[in-house]
Amino acid sequence: MDILTLLGLLIGFGAIIGGNILEGGHTSSLLQLTAFLIVIGGTVGAVLIQTPVPIFMRSLTMSLWVLMPPKLDHKTSVEKIINWSNIARKEGLLGLEVLVEAEKDSFAKKGLQLLVDGSEPDVIRNILEVELGVKEHFDTQAAKVFDGLGGYSPTIGIIGAVMGLIHVMNNLADPSKLGAGIAVAFVATIYGVGLANLIFLPMGNKLKAIVHNQTQFREMVIEGIISIAEGENPRNIETKLEGYLP
Repeated sequence: MDILTLLGLLIGFGAIIGGNILEGGHTSSLLQLTAFLIVIGGTVGAVLIQTPVPIFMRSLTMSLWVLMPPKLDHKTSVEKIINWSNIARKEGLLGLEVLVEAEKDSFAKKGLQLLVDGSEPDVIRNILEVELGVKEHFDTQAAKVFDGLGGYSPTIGIIGAVMGLIHVMNNLADPSKLGAGIAVAFVATIYGVGLANLIFLPMGNKLKAIVHNQTQFREMVIEGIISIAEGENPRNIETKLEGYLP
């Protein structure tokens, strides 16, 4: 569980709601179903238009990372690679064959299999870097879905505000309807700007940071596997990979 995400949400929304209360406002005045439907519906609709289905579905899966980011244990992975290196040095690359099926990480498993198959270091690097680049691009595009949500929601909020004002202008002769129309107008703007800056844009940035960390982690795996393929000394490999430790 990412404590900073929960803390950020509590502080952000708490500051806004608390400030409203200190100014003498009522929390119920910020609850407008019509404004919520306009902003959420319009924003999601706009993003659906611009986003391919696989990327949108991936973004839904990745959204869970904001609260429960995938764990990357760099130190354990370095120790595992050094162990592979020692085995390869003593028993040869075929000695790693028994470890292939036991490897849980699919990316490392592919690299390990390429090692066992006796592939050249350049071939291994090319194969793994292609997979890494494609995965990084796909996940980054999925993270940018939240940038799109954050970009559209303030504008949709303004549309909701204009709609509310139109409603007000159409009912100038009936003062009893003016308050509801004005409330929808201003609350729609709050929803649009608030969702963009407290939820959507921060989510997008956090997901892109996680994708970047995953890429660096896999680059470390690539360097370790290539070093084993080139027959480097395990101690030198360890020294090299320690540069990737956070």
